[in-house]
Amino acid sequence: MKKPELLVPAGSLEVLRIAVIYGADAVYIGGEAFGLRAKAHNFDKEEMKEGICFAHEHGVKVHVTVNIFAHNRDLAGVREYLKELKELRPDALIIADPAIFMMAREICPEIDIHISTQSNNTNYGTFMFWYGLGAKRVVTARELSLEEIRGIRANVPDDLEIETFIHGAMCISYSGRCLLSNYLTGRDANQGECTHPCRWKYSVVEETRPGEYMPVYENERGTYIFNSKDLCMIGHLDDLVQAGVDSMKIEGRMKTALYVATVARTYRKALDDLARDPEIYHSNMDWYNEQIASCTYRRFTTGFFYGKPDENSQIYDSNTYITEYTYLGYAEEITDDGLVRITQRNKFVTGEMIEVMKPDGRNLETVVEGIYDENGNEVPSAPHPKQTLYVRLNAEVSVYDILRRR
Repeated sequence: MKKPELLVPAGSLEVLRIAVIYGADAVYIGGEAFGLRAKAHNFDKEEMKEGICFAHEHGVKVHVTVNIFAHNRDLAGVREYLKELKELRPDALIIADPAIFMMAREICPEIDIHISTQSNNTNYGTFMFWYGLGAKRVVTARELSLEEIRGIRANVPDDLEIETFIHGAMCISYSGRCLLSNYLTGRDANQGECTHPCRWKYSVVEETRPGEYMPVYENERGTYIFNSKDLCMIGHLDDLVQAGVDSMKIEGRMKTALYVATVARTYRKALDDLARDPEIYHSNMDWYNEQIASCTYRRFTTGFFYGKPDENSQIYDSNTYITEYTYLGYAEEITDDGLVRITQRNKFVTGEMIEVMKPDGRNLETVVEGIYDENGNEVPSAPHPKQTLYVRLNAEVSVYDILRRR
């Protein structure tokens, strides 16, 4: 059985490092412009250079998103951006717009091009169209079933790679091509500025009774009629491999390091187990599901992979995430006297029981025995995010281990 690539999102340099250490075969990132996650931190030129270097040192590839649908005003900037990327030499560019595709072929032909899911890639003829123009990989539209993906695999060359989303937030719109955000807020989802109006709560107003708001009842459970459950295919990786998927993609360039570490680590182990022995993979399903459920999620669906989703794929009673753990920071350094240096992300206090999350799958409970500032002064608690702290723990800790609290 062919072992697919695990492709993990990274919205910042910190998250990129975590994704690499926690099991990614490749990461995808965005620059400060021309990607579809404008609200993510994203990477400036120096951060991108550092991130690509770090990933390559660990044998991990980097794919850069250039997947907006460009307007005339964008084209000159895109051309300059592609020249910068030529110097930085990522492994692939993720592109949706044909104009950007042609510019990339002209400016940096040595960099592979992957065709974004935004391009509505729903049939093998479309895959062959992009292959004929020089694309290395095409990302399937999220509306495709496994049967349809098998049909594509059977009708395209072996060296044309198929990438598919397997985990994360689902868009209600066809291949993510949504106009709601632009219409309601003036922020264009197809330019990277989506405000996620599909997660909002809506009411009906009758024309002759302005100001009288009536709830929109999809059924007795509530009113979040556009709100999809998150995709999760952890229990069906064997079906994806058999369908011919070359790269399994996790959604989430706006997610925290804790989320990325948890999901990457779990899918890494699941794919390794499946490659070693399918029986081991199936026997470990409870552990995979337990780990996935420990991070932020909305409840899960298998999307369109097994046919058109039924009403149970929607969430009607709430649009909020369920969160089991709070991210405290990760071990950036272990000092000579055993203190753990972190950039603190959330509050914790001396004497508190927290957990050390390790890339190898272990989770170790530990007591916070002491917290110290940069001057070596002991502080009783860590109330302010983003400050550098030194923490004494009664557990084995290595660089890149994550500290979290239930």
